Amino acid sequence: MKKLPDFLKEYFWEVDFDRLDPEARPDYILERLLEYGDIPAVKWMFREFPVEKITGTLARSRAISRKSANFWAGYFGLDRGKVRCLQKPSPSQPKAIWPY
Repeated sequence: MKKLPDFLKEYFWEVDFDRLDPEARPDYILERLLEYGDIPAVKWMFREFPVEKITGTLARSRAISRKSANFWAGYFGLDRGKVRCLQKPSPSQPKAIWPY
């Protein structure tokens, strides 16, 4: 099991950091770093993960905010229409079938 560097501990507050394996949970780790990462965290992310893995996670994830997803989509030159968390959310209350 590969261990994350200690300076990343602040991004994984709700899990047991010492048991977090980047090879087993790469999407979770990338989501957190894309959303909350500072410059050293992002530099580490670029060293450890191929760009294809990072952009794939960005495109599929719903756990990244629209603001962060918009930034990263622009950074990587991704089509914003293919980034899942930038899509229009479904309505929380569907329209009534019978207008009464």
